[in-house]
Amino acid sequence: MVASVSTVAYLGLEARAVEVQVQLIPGLPAFHVVGLGDKAVGESRERVRGAIAAMGLSLPPKRIVVNLSPADLPKEGSHFDLPIALALLGAMGVIDAETLADYVVVGELGLDARIAPSPGVLLAALHASEIGKGLVCPAPQGSEAAWAGSIQVIAAPDILSLINHFKGHGLLSPPQPGEADDVAGGPDLAQVKGQETAKRALEIAAAGGHNLLMIGPPGAGKSLMASCLPGILPPLDPAEALEVSMVASVAGTLNGGRLTRTRPYRAPHHSASMAALVGGGLKVKPGEVSLAHLGVLFLDELPEFQRAVLDSLRQPLETGTVSVARANAHVTFPARVQLVAAMNPCRCGHLGDAALACSRAPRCAADYQTKVSGPLLDRIDLHVEVQAVSAADLVLPPPAEGSAEVAARVAAARALQAARYADHPIRTNAEIDGVLLETVATPDEPGRKLLAQASEAMRLSARGYTRILRVARTIADLAGSEGVGRIHVAEALSYRRQAPRS
Repeated sequence: MVASVSTVAYLGLEARAVEVQVQLIPGLPAFHVVGLGDKAVGESRERVRGAIAAMGLSLPPKRIVVNLSPADLPKEGSHFDLPIALALLGAMGVIDAETLADYVVVGELGLDARIAPSPGVLLAALHASEIGKGLVCPAPQGSEAAWAGSIQVIAAPDILSLINHFKGHGLLSPPQPGEADDVAGGPDLAQVKGQETAKRALEIAAAGGHNLLMIGPPGAGKSLMASCLPGILPPLDPAEALEVSMVASVAGTLNGGRLTRTRPYRAPHHSASMAALVGGGLKVKPGEVSLAHLGVLFLDELPEFQRAVLDSLRQPLETGTVSVARANAHVTFPARVQLVAAMNPCRCGHLGDAALACSRAPRCAADYQTKVSGPLLDRIDLHVEVQAVSAADLVLPPPAEGSAEVAARVAAARALQAARYADHPIRTNAEIDGVLLETVATPDEPGRKLLAQASEAMRLSARGYTRILRVARTIADLAGSEGVGRIHVAEALSYRRQAPRS
C-alpha cells in the first residue's frame, strides 16, 4: 500500500505541488527518502523517527521508502517533515489515508513530536486555496495561513493532537487571521532642523517613488531623514500588503501571522555580501532588495559597499525583480524598491570646510566618489547636497511642519497617480515609460526648450532624460498641476547631479 500526502516546494514566491508517497516494503528495516531533496530533507528521517517514538509508537520492521514527486524538482527545507510523518502514519494505519488527501501539509518536527514553524506557510495556504484543499500547518502559523481566505486550516501544536483531530477525539479550533499592523514607526520630520532642500527632495521622492541620493558631511542628518521616509509614505493597500507578506513568509520573518500596512524599511550594513543584498545563498532566500519590496532600501555609506555588490542592484532597479540563477533552477523574487542612499563627499567627510578637510582635498573626493559606478548613479532620480547643520539651526525651535503634513501632500499626489494609471499595471510616476511617459509627462514648449538645453549641457543619457521627466511629473502632481511646466522641469533638473567633483 502507498500512502500519499500533498505538500509544496518553494521556488521564489511560487509554491509548486509535491506529492509525498510512502510505501512499506518487506525486507530488512531501512528508511530511505528519495526525490532530489537537500540536506534538511535527508535529515527528516531522524526527526520523523524521533517524533513517532515520542508518541510511544515504533516503526514497522520493514523497508520504508519515501518518494517526493516530481522527482526532478529540487526540494529544500524542513517543512517536509510533517507530510512525511503523516504519510508514514497513514501507511501504518494510524490515520485514515483518504482523509489526508484533502489537505496540503507543511511543518517541521521536533524529536518530542511538537510541530515547529517553517517558512512559507502563507504561500502554501494560497496554493491550497487555488487547488481547493485545506491546510495543515504549525499552530504558531495558523493565523498566517488564515489570511489565504475561506479554506480549512488545521493548526496543530503536535502530531498527537493532529491524530486526535482526524479521529474526532479532540477537534482543533480554526485559527483567526492575525491582526494587521498599521502603525508606521520611525522618527518625525519635525526632528530635522534646517535642511529644507533635502526635505523637499524627500517629499518628491515619496510622492513619486523615486530613488534618492543624499551627499553631505557627517552629522548633517542624512540617516535621520532617510528613517523619516516610511512615516510620509502612504500605507500599503490590501494587494500590496499581501505581496509584502508573501516575501516575509518565505524569508520566515512574518511574526505572529500579522500582515502589515506599513511599507518595509531595510537598512543593510555596508559589509553585506551580494547574496545578502540581492538574494541567493546555498538555500536560495530573498535578499534585502526583495525584503524591501514596495518599501525603502536605505544604503548608508554608499561608497563603502563593495562595488560588485552595488552594481548587482542595476537590474532590480530597472525591472523590479531579482532573478537568482542556479544550475538546477531559476528563482525570481519581486524587488520594486525605492532606493535611498547616503554618502559623505569624501573619505574624511569635510570637503569644502578648510578647517576640517584633510590634506588630500579635493583629490580625495574624486577618488572616493568614483567608487560608485556611473551607471548606478544614472538610475538615481534625485541627487541632493546636504549641508552641515550650524549651531544657529540647532537652537531654533522645531519646525512647524512634520511628517503628518508632508504625508498628506504625498497622499494627494499618490491619489492623482492612482487615478491616472488605473488602467495600467503601474503605481507611481517612477515606473512610467514609453508612450505613456510621453503622454503624461511631456512638458510645455518653454519646458521642452529648457530640457533640451540642459540635456546638451549636462550630457544626459536617455535614462537620465527619462528620469527627469518622471520627477517633473511628480513635482507637477505635488503642485496640483495637470500639465508639466517649465518650473517643474527646472526643479527636476536642479536635483540631477553631473559628475563627481575633483
